[in-house]
Amino acid sequence: MLDPVLLRTFLTIAQGHSFSETSRRLSMRQSTVSDHVRRLEECLGRQLFVRDTHSVTLTPEGETLIGYARTIVETGERAERHFAGTKLRGRVRLGASEDLVLSWLPSVLKSFVAEHPEVELEFSIALSSTLIARYDAGDLDVVLCKRWPGETRGEVVWRDEIVWVGVGGAPPPDEPLPLILYPAPSITRSMALAALSQAEVKWRIACTSENLSGVVAAAKAGLGIATLARNLVPDGLAVLGPVAGLPTLGTLDFILLRHSRAPKAPVSELAAAIMEKAGR
Repeated sequence: MLDPVLLRTFLTIAQGHSFSETSRRLSMRQSTVSDHVRRLEECLGRQLFVRDTHSVTLTPEGETLIGYARTIVETGERAERHFAGTKLRGRVRLGASEDLVLSWLPSVLKSFVAEHPEVELEFSIALSSTLIARYDAGDLDVVLCKRWPGETRGEVVWRDEIVWVGVGGAPPPDEPLPLILYPAPSITRSMALAALSQAEVKWRIACTSENLSGVVAAAKAGLGIATLARNLVPDGLAVLGPVAGLPTLGTLDFILLRHSRAPKAPVSELAAAIMEKAGR
């Protein structure tokens, strides 16, 4: 069984802190920090950090451990708060892509606000690229969004197939494909145009919308075809596949990003509620 004390030390270092800074943050000797890492690596039989005189870097095994370690530590802390009857307080700035706002996220937020009335929740809705930029600038504490293919940051909430959708079949091969897209920089826009370019399919922009409602409305009006996550395709739109002559788009990760400097307990509870709902 993994010791939560050792995992808490591991997570503090993994957040970008040196061994000496971790010892100050956790009020322990630096030799104790080193001992915690050694014991954890012996328990797992894996090296978790590459350390030299100037830096500490996670190994691939260390990167993998982060999600498991955070779950173990935060589950224990949540249990302690529950049985102690501790009320959560603080402010959490949450950002989410509109895809999720129009599906299951509202029910999660409704339950969270009802259960933790003393937590001040500030909610922003935007394109994933915009949310990530605001998160990197320190304007958001938690972000639920898509990530660019090939990136590894964030905790994967779920992975979904990106599909073409519309109200009819694709146009004849000799006509440019009418597209309904988000404006650049958009992850699904980039995926769609890259796939069409590789397949040498001619296309044209029929509609550009900054929000999902506009994309769906234009698609339902028959102005063209759009790209959506398969599990988020609304009623009234059909998935168009290779039979329609369209290239496959691949999969996309929906992830959770959270700042270490954000209020720990409220962020932990909100993240757990999101992960639990997404896992059902």
